[in-house]
Amino acid sequence: MRESRFWSLMEGEFGEGYAHVLAGELVISEYQLTARQALEAGVQPRQVWASLCLQQDVPEERWLGRDITPKRG
Repeated sequence: MRESRFWSLMEGEFGEGYAHVLAGELVISEYQLTARQALEAGVQPRQVWASLCLQQDVPEERWLGRDITPKRG
């Protein structure tokens, strides 16, 4: 996942304004860093997104975005 996709997913899930506040303020337990700090530290955007989704109780069906249904199989 590219960082641009990470930000697209963040804005789609949390709203354009709040996504950036959340990324800069919420400490992700798994890394003890905010999402922004984790990205700057080199953590892959996909990993940051998955950790953030788990911590914020984002339903798994929205992990790929609101309009993309995950493939089962």
